[in-house]
Amino acid sequence: MASLDDILAGLKAVAEATRLRLLALFTRAELTVTEVTQILRQSQPRVSRHLKLMCEAGLIERIKEGSWVFYRLSEEGPARNIAEKLGALLPWDDELLKRDLERLAAVRTQRDAHAQQYFASNAAVWDRIRTLHIPEDQVEDALLEFVGPAQVVSYLDLGTGTGRILELVAPRASRAVGVDLNGEMLAMARARIERAALNHVQVRRGDLFQLPYADHSFELITIHQVLHYLEDPSAAVSEAARVLRPGGKLVIADFAPHTLEFLRDDHQHRRLGFADKEVAQWFKAAGLSLAAARDLPPSGASGLTVMLWMAVAPAMPQRRAKTVEAA
Repeated sequence: MASLDDILAGLKAVAEATRLRLLALFTRAELTVTEVTQILRQSQPRVSRHLKLMCEAGLIERIKEGSWVFYRLSEEGPARNIAEKLGALLPWDDELLKRDLERLAAVRTQRDAHAQQYFASNAAVWDRIRTLHIPEDQVEDALLEFVGPAQVVSYLDLGTGTGRILELVAPRASRAVGVDLNGEMLAMARARIERAALNHVQVRRGDLFQLPYADHSFELITIHQVLHYLEDPSAAVSEAARVLRPGGKLVIADFAPHTLEFLRDDHQHRRLGFADKEVAQWFKAAGLSLAAARDLPPSGASGLTVMLWMAVAPAMPQRRAKTVEAA
């Protein structure tokens, strides 16, 4: 809950026309300084000064992605609630704000164009791999069955890539985050979630082996077709388990063991699939329990079998009530 000082700091930080406009923008998107200057038509030094004040008040946060820096509403803390409440009070029919949102739409269109250009240059490679296993929509349906229909508070997609799984699962979460180390993939994921108008979703540059989150931060985590690229997939599972809440779910989609060496030689697959026993050992070492597994074989005689595994974190042990012996 926000304290009186938190509320005063938040109000002071937006008690200026430009900073109110910035708040309005950050309720809709995460933006670089360059993009903000394009929208507001103000100089970079002036915009940077306003951003600094809002960061100091905790209303927004600065996230570095390689050589780029994004600003967005703070992910957590009392200032986040203050920012959301202030955003709800903004007069969205105001001509100035309407013009800002039109320019924001233009920025998003430009982002999307860059993302689609990157996708087009790699689409042939991805399409070839897709032909080796069952249609992706069937994999997604099975993954959603493992996720379950219940709404969760917080969801994390590791190695989010193009953001497809993040887009698919995010409607079942109050807060969703996709993490990836690749800048081009993050651009694609960001464009995807903006097209889907998923305002409660964020993407963030991060290392799967050193996640920028505290222990027990997420109720649901997915890792979709990522582990076979990694040198040490068991360490990635262990790190995912660290940020999983007690009773939370970890759902993994990857390939069963196979012998398609060209995926290693031409497409950087470090591992040619995983056996159930190996994945179960990762879960056990990370303090998780294997709850379910399912194989999705290819339609033809040869190809890749997609596997789904679900692990559950142990629930927080309940404290026993102390008994008082009669004198």
